[in-house]
Amino acid sequence: MSDKSITMVRIYLTEGDHQLKELLAHLHDVEKVSGVTAFRGIAGFGRSGKMHSSDLLDLSLNMPLVIEFFDEQQKVESVLQRLDSMIEPGHIVSWPANLR
Repeated sequence: MSDKSITMVRIYLTEGDHQLKELLAHLHDVEKVSGVTAFRGIAGFGRSGKMHSSDLLDLSLNMPLVIEFFDEQQKVESVLQRLDSMIEPGHIVSWPANLR
């Protein structure tokens, strides 16, 4: 079996953005991309420098979230054009990969 070229995408959010359900539904129902996974981080910070973390004293519901998906390059490029209106600039990273 030969490798297949794909593009991987990561979208960085926080729970406080309240975008997770809408974004997952969009990627699944509208875009029909392959391999979507959502990760909840235990700690992180972004451009603002504000630390988001969980500990026993602060059961924050504003934890970092990462949504990752992949598909063929052309499909990902068209998906990303539509996501530009949904996701704040600077929160999407993509790179080429091989599916084995």
